Amino acid sequence: MRERKEKGDSGARGDPRVTRAEPSESGPGFAVCLTHDVDRPYKTYQGLYYAAKSNPGYHLRTLLRRENPYWQFEEVMALERDLGVRSSFYFLNEPSLLETGSLSDWLEPKNWVEHLGRYDLDSASIADAVRDLDGGGWEVGIHGSFRSCDDFDRLRTEKRELEAVLGHEVVGGRQHHLKLGPNTWRYHRELGLKYDASPGSSSENGFQHGYRPFRPFDDDFVVFPLTLMEVSLPDPGSAFDEAWAECERLLDEAEANDAVMTVLWHPRYFNEDEFPGYRRLYRRIIERALDRGAWVGPVADYYRTFLAERTDEESSETETESATAGDAGRSPSP
Repeated sequence: MRERKEKGDSGARGDPRVTRAEPSESGPGFAVCLTHDVDRPYKTYQGLYYAAKSNPGYHLRTLLRRENPYWQFEEVMALERDLGVRSSFYFLNEPSLLETGSLSDWLEPKNWVEHLGRYDLDSASIADAVRDLDGGGWEVGIHGSFRSCDDFDRLRTEKRELEAVLGHEVVGGRQHHLKLGPNTWRYHRELGLKYDASPGSSSENGFQHGYRPFRPFDDDFVVFPLTLMEVSLPDPGSAFDEAWAECERLLDEAEANDAVMTVLWHPRYFNEDEFPGYRRLYRRIIERALDRGAWVGPVADYYRTFLAERTDEESSETETESATAGDAGRSPSP
């Protein structure tokens, strides 16, 4: 990995209710952190919804034949492995309404949407995917459920259950629907998480929260703002050039400001039958970032390498590993 000299920082902007801290780290300069929120690895009720809008034959067929077009772990891994990079996968552990819902919860439609799309972390297929990702050098992190941002006990349970499947502690993650409460980051820090990657938008992209990760408590807990979510772009299936122009604009801005650009691509968007163009667009972002000499990899790798407090001995070991890692700009592959 190649390190670059810092050009300064705009600070964290936007949300007025959190404490801001000027970053003091000298990271690699321009970097792109790759992330995937695992919201719905199975296509269930969505098939009926999409069938009512367009192409009913395809969507009903995926349900009746029990096809699983949203299970894209192997495809994402193959794409990233081909490019010599890794990424972060954040797994959701949404509680079942049948176990925890009150009468008022049952009468709230949005709660049923979350319930009907949920999956079990300890199911054989999900557990295998978690361990395959972890064993291959990808980061597995927590995707805090919709209410966990305001519920310490719920977030603690979700963290423990994910770590039980994973076999070791997680470093960080992102809240479902990017939802943050007044104490969410304090909960994260108290539970031993080292970072959060939630601040951002599903409708707008850019560096509204600054060009660099920041420390809201002036300690080792770090926040990585979200720069780009795929749904904020023009549909690359019908307007690929427009979508790419926006991505390239963000890459230009990131490179010019030595920014850490965090990208979110939900796994289901790698299904070319339903979301044409998104896989190609994601690949192009990575290729162009690498061509520009950016560091590209998982959020946890960036945190451990450039932001975590280390002893002199650990720092020396990391510098030696970085010097022999291979191609500049790539997150080292195992």
